[in-house]
Amino acid sequence: MSSLPRTLQPVIERVSRSFPVLLLTGPRQVGKTTLLEACAGHVRNYVTLDDLEERDLARNDPELFLSRHPTPLIIDEVQYAPQLFSRMKMIVDRNKQDGLFWLTGSQKFPLMRGVTESLAGRVAILDLMGLSQRELAEQAHTVQPFLPTEDWLKTVPASVKKPQNVAEVYNAIFRGSLPKLCTRADVERDIFFRGYIETYIQRDVRDLARVGDETRFLRFVKAVAARTAQLLNYADLARDTDIDQKTAKAWMGILETSGLVYRLPPWHSNVTKRIVKTPKIYFCDTGLCAYLTGWSSSESLESGAMSGAILETFMVMEILKSYWHSGKEARFYFYRNRDGAEIDLLIEQDNQLYPVEFKKTARPNPDAIKHVKVLSASHPNIGPGAVVCLKEKELALSKTVTAIPVWYL
Repeated sequence: MSSLPRTLQPVIERVSRSFPVLLLTGPRQVGKTTLLEACAGHVRNYVTLDDLEERDLARNDPELFLSRHPTPLIIDEVQYAPQLFSRMKMIVDRNKQDGLFWLTGSQKFPLMRGVTESLAGRVAILDLMGLSQRELAEQAHTVQPFLPTEDWLKTVPASVKKPQNVAEVYNAIFRGSLPKLCTRADVERDIFFRGYIETYIQRDVRDLARVGDETRFLRFVKAVAARTAQLLNYADLARDTDIDQKTAKAWMGILETSGLVYRLPPWHSNVTKRIVKTPKIYFCDTGLCAYLTGWSSSESLESGAMSGAILETFMVMEILKSYWHSGKEARFYFYRNRDGAEIDLLIEQDNQLYPVEFKKTARPNPDAIKHVKVLSASHPNIGPGAVVCLKEKELALSKTVTAIPVWYL
């Protein structure tokens, strides 16, 4: 696993001085354990519940399990033994120390429910995704949550690496962001992803729901991947995979819970009634998305039907990483009304909306965010906007809109 510095590392070290329990969530293989071990040095005990004997003990005798593994302690894949949480609470309340337990989990929502029920007020929850562009470039310390403002542009280091061409951007998209795959040239991509999918279905899906037909579920996952950066339509998904809509909704929940899919909600206000309420979906790792949809090379991906959608997915995920890896909440939305006015991403901060468009072009049109005028009728506080694109360097398109290169993210 990669030993590259992660943007989240100083956040973990800081938060652990204020909370007795820290929970790090994220999909499998994004580097959760590696990150916590890098933060811990050699002063923490470690146990993983992927070990079936340890898992059985944790479930059936939490008190004995925790006596065998004293604090400070890292517990990996803690979702397998929610029985531990109430016992942790007793230890935390008795010891009154911070940084006692560091937990990882790859099944976000059920895990968070269990943790917050037992450890409310005692746990800090952080999210980890795959490596960001800045982390891969060993510039993790330069990351700030993205906003299309002059202040944010000043945080972009002068040494930021510009790809030689568009093909290099799509090669990064094709490879993906999982540390083992994108930092080691000797790892064969297709073999890695084949094993990743098989392990994912065998481990996580069976823990979350009873999927009787794994072949049909895999077909569903591929159908979702093919719809990245599109509106979520359960009827279409159900029809294409020969399941009912209730099953489609349940299976989509599994993908979200496992951190494979990100749901972008529509922005709306109490005043406006013309907003489409359906969310958009994004596959979190573009390499896995490209593998599932059958693209054999970065060249075919760039020239193919998914070229724009997967570039948009890459851009949204890089922006999302800048928030989650800084320990910040991402208040992200998109805008689309029934008349076709659309804005790809709205970032809400301090009651302002910052509009962002994503374009596969090196020559963005100054009217790229023209639909802001429609939005401003129902939300008067519109901040500066951006067109994230393939331009070589930033350029003011108007008084309020800047073209920002994708490699700045």
